[in-house]
Amino acid sequence: MAIQIPIDAITSRFGDRFNSIRSQSLSSRFANLRPISEFLDLKRISKPANFGEVQSRVNYNLGYFSSNYVAVFAMLSIYSLLTNPILLFVIILVTGGLYGISKLEGRDLDIGFRRFNTSQLYTGLLIVAVPLGLWASPIATALWLIGATGVTVFGHAAFMDKPIENAFSEEAV
Repeated sequence: MAIQIPIDAITSRFGDRFNSIRSQSLSSRFANLRPISEFLDLKRISKPANFGEVQSRVNYNLGYFSSNYVAVFAMLSIYSLLTNPILLFVIILVTGGLYGISKLEGRDLDIGFRRFNTSQLYTGLLIVAVPLGLWASPIATALWLIGATGVTVFGHAAFMDKPIENAFSEEAV
């Protein structure tokens, strides 16, 4: 019995925000990267008056600084891998192993005293990578990354006030 997850039901709450992200190329995704002086403008940081203002700021800032938030996620990802060298080693080992096995193009690996077919190589890689991967605690690292990104992004989005010209345009009747 297969479990069906209704992705549309989950993503429909976010509107069309993620549809535009999926269709963009990587270069166009970072084309609207805001300058660091604008992203970290201390003059625009203020405590929101109520929850409605928090929602308004978050909605605006998630769209306006979306590329900056992706860069923050990328930097936190790199930091998490550099501070967990075992996980980094496992990722490099698996990637290198899969690349090396694919370069054989189905031929056996002959190392002189022994011959290994691709099935044996994949099995050997699995036997080495799974225990090392479990020891490297990838789930804890992923949960830390989700939490750190969430706190950073939503904290910034909630406390960064909208530009003055945008605030006046919303109040117009």
